[in-house]
Amino acid sequence: MGLPAELSRMTAADFLAWDALQTVRFEFVGGELFAMADAGEGHVTVAGNVYLQLRQHLAGTPCRTFITDMKLRVEAADAFYYPDVMVTCSVPDTRDPLVKREPVLLVEVLSPATAAYDRGDKFAAYRKLPSLREYLLIDTESRRCDLFRRGNDDLWVLHPFEPGQTVTLASVDLALSPAALWAEVPEPTKPTKPPEAPETADRAGARDG
Repeated sequence: MGLPAELSRMTAADFLAWDALQTVRFEFVGGELFAMADAGEGHVTVAGNVYLQLRQHLAGTPCRTFITDMKLRVEAADAFYYPDVMVTCSVPDTRDPLVKREPVLLVEVLSPATAAYDRGDKFAAYRKLPSLREYLLIDTESRRCDLFRRGNDDLWVLHPFEPGQTVTLASVDLALSPAALWAEVPEPTKPTKPPEAPETADRAGARDG
């Protein structure tokens, strides 16, 4: 999510006019601006893998896939976001080259700094989109995926996928194999075990006694 920018509150129209002149991406939520943090290699690679699979799968259909730099407008939350990957099959969305409003699928790649926000406030805003059918969260460290799917009763159900499992996206009828999802993604860094404190003579004597 990033830290609030030192800028005064603005309207959605003000934001679009101001944002067109920026070289750094900002998300807009309820009049506040939030600078987007840089992404690491694993984040960028897995987002690219998902985008590539979706783009190839949906070629020749009315659906379009976008990555990273396309704005998403959530009117009900008075917000503009930049999802890592987004799919829209909406005819009205084809008429606006800068902002999309009716996605069927949103994908966010988690990082330690954004995971709580992506699962919490951002998901709460995304759920306000009537068109949205699925929300996929990808954890590059654990290599687990959480897919939230909206049912016909308008309730969201979690479908978790463990490392090595194929991720099934019903909204676009696509199965993401582990090989495709994690291609060229660096292995997560394993935490190093801190060295044990040297045992003192007193401790050793007490244990032996």
